[in-house]
Amino acid sequence: MYLYLNALFAGLLIVSNILGVKLFAIGEFILPAAVIVYVITFIITDVIGEVYGKRAARKTVQAGFLTQILVLVFVFIAIELPAAPVFTVQTEFETILGGSFRVMLASLLSYLASQHLDVSLFHRLKKKHGNSKLWLRNNLSTMTSQLVDTSIFITIAFWGTVPTAVLLGMIATQYCFKLLVAIVDTPIVYLLVRLAKRDKDKTESSDLLVNHS
Repeated sequence: MYLYLNALFAGLLIVSNILGVKLFAIGEFILPAAVIVYVITFIITDVIGEVYGKRAARKTVQAGFLTQILVLVFVFIAIELPAAPVFTVQTEFETILGGSFRVMLASLLSYLASQHLDVSLFHRLKKKHGNSKLWLRNNLSTMTSQLVDTSIFITIAFWGTVPTAVLLGMIATQYCFKLLVAIVDTPIVYLLVRLAKRDKDKTESSDLLVNHS
């Protein structure tokens, strides 16, 4: 399951960078579409950290960072490649992926700050409480790191593209949304941790039988 969690983590990161170009509205509240995806990555690192340890969570974060760097490079190359005569949507292509390029850059900087903070705070609480109070470290680490992530990401991704009042409103709205998700996702974290531990135990038992044979 560790492999699947890492694959899901990297995939969601890339998808969130692409979706982040679009802004959507719920009433008077404005949010980047990436918010519906990116917040899930913090759930995944918490699950990986809880079951496989801090080192594994750090490696997941590092792998995600490298993946985003590679995507940035390939997006830039794709934009700069000369368009074929039959490709008539080069302007639209550049608009979407060019905006995505800025979003990815914002995501990289906010990602480095928030994900490392999330892992550090999560394991500081785990060291204090042991295996108990998973709900506390999951919520507290996510809520704290998401405040950092939201402030950095929104500011870099949308500075100069929307009025300052809208920018501040986006930060507040997105953070409130993430707080709600952090509270609601607690049962999901417990379920994923249980499944991951069961899978880990089965893998270790199988490896032990192979070694004895």
